Amino acid sequence: MLILLIVAAWPFAEALSASERAGQPPPRSSFVWPAPDPHPVLRPFEPPQTPFGPGHRGVDIGGLANAPVYSAGDGIVAFAGLVAGRTVVSIQHDGGMKTTYEPITPGVAIGQAVRRGEVIGHLQPGHPECPEPVCLHWGAIQGEEYLDPLTLLDGQGAGRVRLLPLRAEG
Repeated sequence: MLILLIVAAWPFAEALSASERAGQPPPRSSFVWPAPDPHPVLRPFEPPQTPFGPGHRGVDIGGLANAPVYSAGDGIVAFAGLVAGRTVVSIQHDGGMKTTYEPITPGVAIGQAVRRGEVIGHLQPGHPECPEPVCLHWGAIQGEEYLDPLTLLDGQGAGRVRLLPLRAEG
């Protein structure tokens, strides 16, 4: 007898959506990972207690130098250039959401429309506070509030556990 358990990261319990119960694939998230697989989160989001207080206003994702960086969602490039000596791309999405990506060599220009999953630049080493030589700092802002960008992934960032049916070995 073969039992197959597929395990991903937290949360470990999640109800099936109506589309999954009906045997249909779940709806796609409007946001995707901004880095190629594997995309380990090396440093999580740590919200500041006050608007100017300490914290980590995004997540650091491990990667390789010159790896492509993707737009997490459809939007318009709001900024592409240097900020405090680091190269940053910022994308404005519908509903007031903005995502940021650093340090990357921009491959886009201000005002350019981008689609979810489109290459917007290439990852560069040198993000301070990153525990590895190369990582992407990915941030999300809604209005004035910093958000954990992993929450944009609609379950892709959190992962899930699935029990698959037993299959008879013969």
